[in-house]
Amino acid sequence: DAKRLGMAPSAWARGGEGVTIRWTIADTSLGALFVAATDKGLCRVSFDEDADELRRRFPNATIEPGDEALADLAAHVVAAVESPDRDQDLPLDVRGTAFQEAIWQALRTIPIGETRTYSELAALAGRPAAVRAAGTACGQNPVSIVIPCHRAQRIGGALGGYAYGLDRKRALLASEAQRADLQE
Repeated sequence: DAKRLGMAPSAWARGGEGVTIRWTIADTSLGALFVAATDKGLCRVSFDEDADELRRRFPNATIEPGDEALADLAAHVVAAVESPDRDQDLPLDVRGTAFQEAIWQALRTIPIGETRTYSELAALAGRPAAVRAAGTACGQNPVSIVIPCHRAQRIGGALGGYAYGLDRKRALLASEAQRADLQE
């Protein structure tokens, strides 16, 4: 299942030991986007990061510059930033707790142009009282854009946080809302 996880839990626990991670940096209208993947799928998509940060996250992995396959994958992620006509069903290689994974899966069900509150996400994950934990899970999302944590907000419409700044969150939401309006 491409939406599920790839790297073995033991490899994650050992800092990526035995795993090769390729990375690239792609230009977007919101700034440089760092994209990294294993042979199984995307493991990191973030703004304002570089290979040194990836090495800190996975100190025992082999970290290499990207190849053509990664360039193609990165182009799909850039397209999700620049022209979010539809969600990309891209392969992922991410790990989290069972609750984090449930939140990340719930985020992937939010249609472009829509948002959900942290309360709604917690309920979708089967733990309606775990609102703060839902927010924390959004903040720990390793593949921004692909798992659209920018679509999560507080009750009452307040944006809440975003690891890469509220200006980027606003821009992503505005772009998606505009695209959704055009499709109606």
